[in-house]
Amino acid sequence: MTSRISYIIPTLNEQHRLGELLFSLQPYRKLGHEVLLADGGSHDATVQLARPLVDRVVIAKRGRAHQMNAAAALARNEVLVFVHADARLPPMADQLVLDALNERPGTWGRFDIHLSSPAWPFRMIEWFMNRRSRLTGIATGDQTIFVTRRLFDDAGGYPEIDLMEDIALSRALKRKRRPICLPDRVVSSTRKWDENGVWRTVWLMWRLRLAYFIGADPGKLAARYYSRELGRSA
Repeated sequence: MTSRISYIIPTLNEQHRLGELLFSLQPYRKLGHEVLLADGGSHDATVQLARPLVDRVVIAKRGRAHQMNAAAALARNEVLVFVHADARLPPMADQLVLDALNERPGTWGRFDIHLSSPAWPFRMIEWFMNRRSRLTGIATGDQTIFVTRRLFDDAGGYPEIDLMEDIALSRALKRKRRPICLPDRVVSSTRKWDENGVWRTVWLMWRLRLAYFIGADPGKLAARYYSRELGRSA
């Protein structure tokens, strides 16, 4: 197994949230890992902020799936780790991933999640997220998916859909190998819950996920998520 990782960060207007993650990844760059920023056309200072702190900036068609596939195609290492811009990896995340893949070569996995707010509802939400993932073998992007390049390519990469691309990739990967579910925790921002209401967001995501599983068009689900349901522009 290779000892090098390519960290891929999809971004769109993340100048206020990206810095902490990028600074935390600098020690990994010194160890020979690489960091790629996959930007979907930010009109703020995201790209300018990132350039000195990443190995490559990849400008791609807007949409996380498009962005992450574009960066993965240019990554030089054999392990891909997809990290959201507002995530914080656990200590020694590189070694945790590599040890897991050395133990089960040619596979994929994810971390448990810890939501950043101290409020009690988030302890329940994160417990259900982690438990559900273990039971179903399905991971979300918030949990920081890692995968060998060969398996990622065999699965066809991220399906280039407007929403639920992480669920779709997990399904494809699970058909080939069961995931490694690391108990170490990625800290994920609660901004979407804070902005739109905790239970309203939970209810929305459950409805969208159920609709996706029974065959709804991801494009229509994305329109609901970004505009009508959450009051945000797509």
